[in-house]
Amino acid sequence: MSIRHGLLALLERGQMYGYQLRAAFEESTGSTWPLNIGQVYTTLSRLERDGLVRPLPESEAGQRPYEITDAGRADLALWFATPISRTDRPRDELAIKLALALTTPGVDVRSVVQAQRSATMRALQELTRLKYGSERPEDLPWRLVLDSMVFQAEAEVRWLDHCETSLVRHRPSGPAPPPPPRPGDADARDAARWAGEEARR
Repeated sequence: MSIRHGLLALLERGQMYGYQLRAAFEESTGSTWPLNIGQVYTTLSRLERDGLVRPLPESEAGQRPYEITDAGRADLALWFATPISRTDRPRDELAIKLALALTTPGVDVRSVVQAQRSATMRALQELTRLKYGSERPEDLPWRLVLDSMVFQAEAEVRWLDHCETSLVRHRPSGPAPPPPPRPGDADARDAARWAGEEARR
Protein backbone atom coordinates (compact mmCIF):
# COMPACT_ATOMS: atom_id res chain seq x y z
CA MET A 1 0.00 0.00 0.00
CA SER A 2 1.25 3.48 -0.79
CA ILE A 3 1.28 6.11 1.92
CA ARG A 4 -0.60 8.32 -0.54
CA HIS A 5 -3.69 6.12 -0.59
CA GLY A 6 -3.40 5.36 3.11
CA LEU A 7 -3.71 9.06 3.92
CA LEU A 8 -6.56 9.52 1.46
CA ALA A 9 -8.43 6.64 3.11
CA LEU A 10 -7.95 8.22 6.53
CA LEU A 11 -9.10 11.65 5.31
CA GLU A 12 -12.25 10.04 3.94
CA ARG A 13 -13.19 9.54 7.62
CA GLY A 14 -12.95 13.29 8.21
CA GLN A 15 -10.59 16.25 8.50
CA MET A 16 -7.24 15.58 10.16
CA TYR A 17 -3.89 17.29 10.61
CA GLY A 18 -0.48 15.65 10.23
CA TYR A 19 0.01 14.13 13.67
CA GLN A 20 -3.56 12.80 13.72
CA LEU A 21 -2.96 11.14 10.36
CA ARG A 22 0.23 9.50 11.55
CA ALA A 23 -1.45 8.17 14.72
CA ALA A 24 -4.48 6.90 12.77
CA PHE A 25 -2.24 5.25 10.15
CA GLU A 26 -0.23 3.38 12.77
CA GLU A 27 -3.38 2.38 14.66
CA SER A 28 -4.94 1.01 11.46
CA THR A 29 -1.86 -1.06 10.64
CA GLY A 30 -1.13 -2.17 14.19
CA SER A 31 2.16 -0.22 14.13
CA THR A 32 3.50 -2.77 11.64
CA TRP A 33 4.32 0.12 9.29
CA PRO A 34 6.02 2.92 11.25
CA LEU A 35 5.47 6.31 9.66
CA ASN A 36 7.44 9.42 10.51
CA ILE A 37 5.84 12.84 10.47
CA GLY A 38 8.10 14.01 7.65
CA GLN A 39 6.65 11.35 5.34
CA VAL A 40 3.15 12.47 6.27
CA TYR A 41 3.70 16.13 5.43
CA THR A 42 5.69 15.38 2.28
CA THR A 43 2.86 13.16 1.04
CA LEU A 44 0.23 15.76 1.98
CA SER A 45 2.12 18.37 -0.05
CA ARG A 46 2.08 16.10 -3.09
CA LEU A 47 -1.60 15.30 -2.62
CA GLU A 48 -2.36 19.02 -2.39
CA ARG A 49 -0.30 19.66 -5.53
CA ASP A 50 -2.29 16.99 -7.38
CA GLY A 51 -5.61 18.41 -6.20
CA LEU A 52 -6.52 15.35 -4.11
CA VAL A 53 -6.61 17.13 -0.73
CA ARG A 54 -6.99 20.74 0.35
CA PRO A 55 -5.60 22.49 3.44
CA LEU A 56 -8.01 24.20 5.80
CA PRO A 57 -7.42 27.25 8.04
CA GLU A 58 -5.15 26.69 11.00
CA SER A 59 -6.65 25.99 14.37
CA GLU A 60 -5.99 28.21 17.39
CA ALA A 61 -3.22 25.78 18.34
CA GLY A 62 -1.52 26.38 14.99
CA GLN A 63 -2.44 23.00 13.49
CA ARG A 64 -3.56 22.92 9.86
CA PRO A 65 -6.06 20.16 9.07
CA TYR A 66 -6.60 18.72 5.60
CA GLU A 67 -9.67 17.33 3.87
CA ILE A 68 -10.08 15.08 0.86
CA THR A 69 -11.41 16.56 -2.40
CA ASP A 70 -13.79 15.00 -4.93
CA ALA A 71 -10.77 14.17 -7.10
CA GLY A 72 -9.17 12.51 -4.09
CA ARG A 73 -12.29 10.41 -3.50
CA ALA A 74 -12.27 9.30 -7.14
CA ASP A 75 -8.59 8.37 -6.93
CA LEU A 76 -9.18 6.44 -3.70
CA ALA A 77 -12.20 4.60 -5.16
CA LEU A 78 -10.12 3.59 -8.19
CA TRP A 79 -7.34 2.28 -5.91
CA PHE A 80 -9.78 0.18 -3.87
CA ALA A 81 -11.32 -1.21 -7.09
CA THR A 82 -7.99 -2.09 -8.76
CA PRO A 83 -6.35 -5.44 -7.81
CA ILE A 84 -2.73 -5.27 -6.69
CA SER A 85 -0.40 -6.69 -9.34
CA ARG A 86 2.58 -8.80 -8.28
CA THR A 87 4.73 -6.65 -10.58
CA ASP A 88 3.85 -3.65 -8.37
CA ARG A 89 5.38 -5.28 -5.29
CA PRO A 90 9.03 -5.01 -4.26
CA ARG A 91 11.42 -7.68 -5.50
CA ASP A 92 12.00 -10.57 -3.13
CA GLU A 93 15.38 -9.68 -1.62
CA LEU A 94 15.70 -13.04 0.13
CA ALA A 95 15.25 -15.05 -3.09
CA ILE A 96 17.80 -12.86 -4.86
CA LYS A 97 20.20 -13.20 -1.91
CA LEU A 98 20.06 -17.02 -2.01
CA ALA A 99 20.42 -17.10 -5.79
CA LEU A 100 23.58 -15.00 -5.50
CA ALA A 101 24.87 -17.09 -2.58
CA LEU A 102 24.70 -20.19 -4.78
CA THR A 103 27.01 -18.63 -7.35
CA THR A 104 29.38 -16.73 -5.05
CA PRO A 105 32.60 -18.59 -4.10
CA GLY A 106 33.17 -19.12 -0.41
CA VAL A 107 29.56 -18.66 0.71
CA ASP A 108 28.02 -21.42 2.83
CA VAL A 109 24.51 -21.40 1.38
CA ARG A 110 23.15 -23.82 3.96
CA SER A 111 24.23 -21.50 6.76
CA VAL A 112 22.50 -18.59 5.01
CA VAL A 113 19.29 -20.62 4.74
CA GLN A 114 19.42 -21.81 8.35
CA ALA A 115 20.12 -18.33 9.72
CA GLN A 116 17.19 -16.90 7.77
CA ARG A 117 14.90 -19.73 8.86
CA SER A 118 15.74 -19.09 12.54
CA ALA A 119 15.06 -15.36 12.12
CA THR A 120 11.78 -15.97 10.32
CA MET A 121 10.63 -18.43 12.99
CA ARG A 122 11.35 -15.84 15.71
CA ALA A 123 9.39 -13.24 13.77
CA LEU A 124 6.52 -15.70 13.27
CA GLN A 125 6.34 -16.40 17.00
CA GLU A 126 6.25 -12.68 17.80
CA LEU A 127 3.54 -12.03 15.19
CA THR A 128 1.46 -14.89 16.59
CA ARG A 129 1.83 -13.49 20.11
CA LEU A 130 0.67 -10.06 18.92
CA LYS A 131 -2.23 -11.56 17.00
CA TYR A 132 -3.71 -13.21 20.08
CA GLY A 133 -2.85 -10.33 22.38
CA SER A 134 -6.17 -8.57 21.83
CA GLU A 135 -9.63 -9.69 20.82
CA ARG A 136 -11.36 -6.29 20.79
CA PRO A 137 -13.62 -5.75 17.75
CA GLU A 138 -11.93 -2.41 17.01
CA ASP A 139 -8.61 -4.24 16.61
CA LEU A 140 -9.84 -6.18 13.55
CA PRO A 141 -8.06 -3.96 10.95
CA TRP A 142 -4.61 -4.47 12.40
CA ARG A 143 -5.31 -8.15 13.19
CA LEU A 144 -5.96 -8.65 9.48
CA VAL A 145 -2.60 -7.00 8.75
CA LEU A 146 -0.97 -9.33 11.27
CA ASP A 147 -2.71 -12.32 9.66
CA SER A 148 -1.18 -11.38 6.33
CA MET A 149 2.28 -11.12 7.89
CA VAL A 150 1.82 -14.48 9.67
CA PHE A 151 0.85 -16.21 6.42
CA GLN A 152 3.82 -14.64 4.62
CA ALA A 153 6.20 -15.80 7.36
CA GLU A 154 4.75 -19.32 7.28
CA ALA A 155 5.14 -19.43 3.50
CA GLU A 156 8.73 -18.22 3.81
CA VAL A 157 9.54 -21.01 6.31
CA ARG A 158 8.07 -23.60 3.92
CA TRP A 159 10.08 -22.15 1.04
CA LEU A 160 13.28 -22.20 3.11
CA ASP A 161 12.61 -25.86 3.96
CA HIS A 162 12.26 -26.51 0.23
CA CYS A 163 15.54 -24.67 -0.40
CA GLU A 164 17.31 -26.81 2.21
CA THR A 165 15.99 -30.01 0.62
CA SER A 166 17.06 -28.80 -2.82
CA LEU A 167 20.55 -28.03 -1.54
CA VAL A 168 20.91 -31.59 -0.23
CA ARG A 169 20.13 -32.90 -3.71
CA HIS A 170 22.26 -30.30 -5.46
CA ARG A 171 25.57 -31.47 -6.94
CA PRO A 172 27.70 -28.56 -8.04
CA SER A 173 29.27 -29.04 -11.46
CA GLY A 174 33.02 -29.59 -11.50
CA PRO A 175 35.69 -30.51 -14.08
CA ALA A 176 34.66 -33.32 -16.37
CA PRO A 177 36.22 -36.71 -15.47
CA PRO A 178 38.66 -38.23 -17.97
CA PRO A 179 37.06 -40.57 -20.52
CA PRO A 180 37.30 -44.28 -19.71
CA PRO A 181 40.03 -46.20 -21.59
CA ARG A 182 38.91 -47.92 -24.76
CA PRO A 183 39.42 -51.69 -25.15
CA GLY A 184 42.94 -52.43 -26.39
CA ASP A 185 44.46 -49.14 -25.21
CA ALA A 186 46.26 -50.80 -22.29
CA ASP A 187 47.68 -53.56 -24.55
CA ALA A 188 48.93 -51.01 -27.05
CA ARG A 189 50.68 -48.99 -24.32
CA ASP A 190 52.33 -52.14 -22.92
CA ALA A 191 53.54 -53.18 -26.38
CA ALA A 192 55.02 -49.75 -27.07
CA ARG A 193 56.80 -49.71 -23.73
CA TRP A 194 58.25 -53.25 -24.34
CA ALA A 195 59.47 -52.21 -27.81
CA GLY A 196 61.20 -49.18 -26.36
CA GLU A 197 62.97 -51.24 -23.75
CA GLU A 198 64.14 -53.76 -26.37
CA ALA A 199 65.54 -50.98 -28.54
CA ARG A 200 67.65 -49.65 -25.64
CA ARG A 201 69.21 -53.07 -24.95
